Amino acid sequence: MAKQVVTRFAPSPTGYLHIGSARTALFSWAYARHHQGKMLLRIEDTDRERSTNAAVQAIFDGLTWLGLNWDDEPIMQFSRAERHAEVARELLARGQAYYCYCSPEELAQMREEARAAGRPPRYDGRWRDRDPSEAPAGVAPVIRIKAPQEGEIVVDDHVQGKVVFKAENLDDFIILRSDGTPTYMLAVVVDDHDMDVTHIIRGDDHLTNAARQIVIYNGMGWDVPEMAHIPLIHGPDGAKLSKRHGALGVAAYRQMGYLPEAMINYLARLGWSRGDAEIFSVDQLVDWFSLEDLNKGAARFDFVKLESINGHYIREAAPQRLYEVMLETATEVGRDIDAAGLAANKDTVLAALPELQPRAKTVLELVDLAQFIYAMRPLSIDAAAAEQLTVDARAHIAEFAKIVRGLDDWSVPAIDAAARAFAEQKGLKLGKIAQPLRAALTGRTISPGIFEVMVLIGKEETLARLSDQTGLS
Repeated sequence: MAKQVVTRFAPSPTGYLHIGSARTALFSWAYARHHQGKMLLRIEDTDRERSTNAAVQAIFDGLTWLGLNWDDEPIMQFSRAERHAEVARELLARGQAYYCYCSPEELAQMREEARAAGRPPRYDGRWRDRDPSEAPAGVAPVIRIKAPQEGEIVVDDHVQGKVVFKAENLDDFIILRSDGTPTYMLAVVVDDHDMDVTHIIRGDDHLTNAARQIVIYNGMGWDVPEMAHIPLIHGPDGAKLSKRHGALGVAAYRQMGYLPEAMINYLARLGWSRGDAEIFSVDQLVDWFSLEDLNKGAARFDFVKLESINGHYIREAAPQRLYEVMLETATEVGRDIDAAGLAANKDTVLAALPELQPRAKTVLELVDLAQFIYAMRPLSIDAAAAEQLTVDARAHIAEFAKIVRGLDDWSVPAIDAAARAFAEQKGLKLGKIAQPLRAALTGRTISPGIFEVMVLIGKEETLARLSDQTGLS
C-alpha cells in the first residue's frame, strides 16, 4: 500500500508572509490535495530574537485568506529542541557524529589559512578522529556530523533533475551547538522525519541544503523524502524579488484590493503551467497539479498580469460578496469615510456593482468608483472631469436640469430619451451632454452609465449636484 502523501510548509516567523513563501505553500497544498494527502504547517521559530507572535499570526492569516488550509495542529519547531538534541546524541552513538572542541579563534585561523591557500573556508575535520580524552578542560563542545569524504551525494529532484554534489566539497557541519541548541540543518531533518513528510517542495535556494540534510538522513538510516526545488520569483527586472520591487507581503496584496482567488490563480502560473490555461479555478488547479509541470526557469512577477487576472475575478464575483470585501478593505486601510458611506448605502452600492465591476481591476478601484453614491456635496471634481465642465457645458446641463426636473418617470429609459431629444435639439452628439453630466454628478470621467447614476442617486440628489455645478437652484 502506497504511503499517504504528506507535504509541509515551514516558514520562519520573522516578518510578514512573503509572496514567494505563499507560492511555496500553494504548491505544497495543491500537491497534497491532488493526492488526497495532508499538508502540515511547521513554524520554524528557532531564531528567538527575530521570531514574533505577530509574524506567526501573519502567517496564519495569510494562509487562511488564500484558502490554503493546513492539516493537524501547527508545529512550533523551537518546542522540539530536546528531540533534536536527542537525535544528535543518537548520531554520536552510531559513530555518525563527533564532539568538536575547536575554539572560535581556532576556527577563524582555519578559515584564514584556507583562504590564503585558495581553498574554501571550511572546517578541516581536526576533531573527527581524535580521542575525546584529548579534549581541553572547560570547553563546551559542539557536535558535528561526519560527512562522507569521498563519492557523491545525489539529489533526484522533481524540478532540477539529477543534481550531484561531490562529497569532498562538504564539510563536517555543526548539528548541535555548544549550548545544546540544534542547528537549522538538524532540526529540519528531524521534524520532516517525525512528521512523516513524503515530499518537500521549497525554493531552489535550499538545494545545497538538501545535500547536507541527506547526510543526516543517511546517518540515521531514515528514508529521504522526495524533493522539488522551485526557482525563486524574480522582479520585472529579472533580479530576485526584493523589497525594492514593491509590496511583498500577502497582507499587502489584500489591502491593495486583490481577491484571494486571483492571487491563487496568478501565483500558480508563476512557476507552474497547464497547457495554455491562464484562468482556472482552485478545483481545476488541484485536479491538474503535478510536480512535473513545475517550471525550471525563474518566473517574473508582473503587476499588469496580476491586475488583469484580478479584474477577471472581480467581473465574475457576486455583488454581495464584493460589497463585503469592499467594506472590509476600506476599513482595514483606514478609509473611514468610504467605509461609512458603503455601510450607509448598502442597497445602492449593491445595485450599482454590476455596472461598476467591468470597470475595476482591484477592490480599491471599486471603492473609488462607488464614491459617487455617498459623496458629500459639493462634490470634489478631479482634473480630468473639470476639463469637461466648460462654460458651454455648464449652460447645457443647466438647461437639461430644468427638463429632467419635470420628468415624472425617473427611469433610465425616460432620462435617456430626454437626453437624446435635448442633444438633437442643440445639434450635439449625446456624449457632449453625457460627459459633462458625468463630471458634474460623480466628479470623475469614469462611472457607470450616467443615466444609471442618476437613477441610483435619485432625482433630488441629481438636481442638487447639478445645481452645485451650474449655480442654478
